[in-house]
Amino acid sequence: MATAKHASVTPTVSGRLQKRQRSKTLHEFTSQESTVGAYLSRRLEEVGVDHFFSVPGDYNLVLLDQLLLNKHLQFVGCCNELNAGYAADGYARIKKVGCVVVTFTVGGLSVINAIAGAYSDNLPVICISGGPNTNDFASNRVLHHTIGLTDFAQQSRCFREVTSWYEVITHPEDAPRQIDKAIEHAIMDSKPVYIEIACNIAGAHIALPVPLALKSQLSNHESLTVAADKAAEFLNRSTKPVIVLGVKARASESSNPIIPFMRLVESSGYPFAIMPNAKGLVNEEHPQFIGTYWGQVSTNSCCETVESADAYIFVGPVMNDYTTYGSIGWSVGASLGMALACAEEQKRVVLLIGDGSFQMTAQELSTMIRYQTNPIIFLINNNGYTIEVWDYAKLVDVFNGEEGNGVGMK
Repeated sequence: MATAKHASVTPTVSGRLQKRQRSKTLHEFTSQESTVGAYLSRRLEEVGVDHFFSVPGDYNLVLLDQLLLNKHLQFVGCCNELNAGYAADGYARIKKVGCVVVTFTVGGLSVINAIAGAYSDNLPVICISGGPNTNDFASNRVLHHTIGLTDFAQQSRCFREVTSWYEVITHPEDAPRQIDKAIEHAIMDSKPVYIEIACNIAGAHIALPVPLALKSQLSNHESLTVAADKAAEFLNRSTKPVIVLGVKARASESSNPIIPFMRLVESSGYPFAIMPNAKGLVNEEHPQFIGTYWGQVSTNSCCETVESADAYIFVGPVMNDYTTYGSIGWSVGASLGMALACAEEQKRVVLLIGDGSFQMTAQELSTMIRYQTNPIIFLINNNGYTIEVWDYAKLVDVFNGEEGNGVGMK
């Protein structure tokens, strides 16, 4: 019988941040002032970013110089901005937050597809772009690397559609408030955010940052009690209930839903399935696990069990026709980010990819070799991608350059 018990409260965001601030030595400032870029680097460090992915360009060079002063942040230079965005996506899946730094327009409009994918998968990726000099906004001049307009807000307007928050910073004194607001939205919303910093203020002096404290999310206890009682009443009338887990139950900086999810599964005794993009979130050897639910291509008997149920509990689902982020080539860049995020745990990334997808973002293999991430890549070549026919094993030798030690085998 279902009962309306309430899960214990998980640690708050600010509580976890305070624990991280106590458990590691943060970057120390050498003077009584910070800069806009240094302030941003401290905030990235506080929320758990150890690596940021980037392609340098003249609009972000001063900002990158400031970020590199923080010895606790590692710059990871990628082959292009799209791959850098994919890497930040993969990094966020492990570390619960990722960061990509690009240049204005040519970089921003390249990375936006990766940011849109992170938005669809509820990943807190902090996208940072250098912006025009503050003097350029009123100059009525067309700038290089833009689309030929004197309206410099076109990039931020694009990102507004695929982020939960965006900030364009043109005054140093406003930078702390704007940076904190954007990062707060990334963590609390579990969505990408966009921060644009005018190139001539990245090194401007501002006050030292105080420890970051984010708001805690609290439920309305009375509403929660009523909802839990009604749900228990409904479930107690059912004879064939089932639970289905979706990707939005992925752990984030603000919560880890898997712990109460498994408590629900085990206390109810109901069979449970996962949606395809939720694979890896739970132990599939659990005795109540019945497989992957994906319509007619579900695990054997799973579809029948789910669709014949008289009560469903869907936890964190994305109800669409595919349920996975389907941008071809995503997994190469994402594997780079995951491998760097897993390095401290001494885990190794295994990637299975088709020949067509690999050709879209293959050059990031060189970055994996350069940073010695040591992934295992199985490339399934069915010779179906006939636009280009490559010798994939020999390609590793090309990307090894003079110092790499990657090995390609057929």
